[in-house]
Amino acid sequence: MNIVIAIDSFKGSLASLEAGEAVRAGVRKVFPQAETLVLPMADGGEGTVEALTVGLGGRFQEASVTGPLGEKVTARYGILPDNKTAVMEMAAAAGLPLVPEGQRNPLHTTTFGVGEMLLDAMGKGCRHFILGIGGSATNDGGLGMLQALGYDMLDEKGSPVPQGALGLERLSRIGDEHVVPVLKECTFQVACDVNNPLCGPLGCSAVFAPQKGASAADIAKMDKWLENYASLSRAKYPKADPATPGAGAAGGLGFAFLAYTEAALEPGINIVLRETKLEEHIKKAALVVTGEGRLDGQTVMGKAPIGVAALAKKHGKPVIAFSGCATPEARLCNEHGIDAFFPVLRQVVTLEEAMEKGTARQNLTDTAEQAMRLLKLGKYFRN
Repeated sequence: MNIVIAIDSFKGSLASLEAGEAVRAGVRKVFPQAETLVLPMADGGEGTVEALTVGLGGRFQEASVTGPLGEKVTARYGILPDNKTAVMEMAAAAGLPLVPEGQRNPLHTTTFGVGEMLLDAMGKGCRHFILGIGGSATNDGGLGMLQALGYDMLDEKGSPVPQGALGLERLSRIGDEHVVPVLKECTFQVACDVNNPLCGPLGCSAVFAPQKGASAADIAKMDKWLENYASLSRAKYPKADPATPGAGAAGGLGFAFLAYTEAALEPGINIVLRETKLEEHIKKAALVVTGEGRLDGQTVMGKAPIGVAALAKKHGKPVIAFSGCATPEARLCNEHGIDAFFPVLRQVVTLEEAMEKGTARQNLTDTAEQAMRLLKLGKYFRN
């Protein structure tokens, strides 16, 4: 029997491949001769760099870059075995967790470090980038990233504008004479799971900036500044369209990638499925196993387990899933390709105890074993 295991991380507890190996251990207790393949899985958000880099045999790199508040932070990213592809998360350089709660204010936070992280990988020979842009602390429209890449973002006097959304207020002219030459050789696959435009009532300022510390007055101002930024951008680059779905992702970073680079935005799970070549492996499988830390109503909205299940059902394969916990809404997963799911918690414990790595690994192995025993029992009930 050929079993493909593609399970997302149990966030805060087990990485994707750790969870997959725990499932494999349970499978082998019942089907020791089964061919089991563990593949990394993520949905383009937190954990994607680790899943793809480790799972595809890449190597990790660290770069000292400018953090969202202008301080130096160490950003970690991966380079895949082709030595041309880098896997990154913008949150490593400009994520909300990098900003203390009392200092969150998107007027001042910058994406400059994201550009520096890209430059570091370019200097190591990378020309293709897989980039997750969730979890940002910024609302600068990607201004900082573009500044780091060499774009001249100037005020009416020809001086560089400051970093952060406040820089957009003074933006009057955009120049590309000093852009790093290698940028034109680069392509970007941007993992984006939102469809918000850059501006307006559904734009990044109105929808996402409040959680980043913006006041109502700030939101109105930033939206106006972003409109001007989009207008200046479009005058220079005709493909700069602020209404493109996803342009408002990560405080407008999606717009910067679309307007200023050779980039495509798509759901993160699609990128991961393609990079891992999961479909080719599923075609040969008798069973597909997936899961994540928590199965709930959000799971069916583009998260990794549903992406895996959709591919499996395309080829008529049965799918089971494991999770740390499952809410009542998790039953929706049964309508979206997951034939059965199994929460792994085996006794009443605190959340901290349940998430302890050794406990979570053992619970996952034990639950997988029992699920396999049930599958083995199925031979007695075939027509």
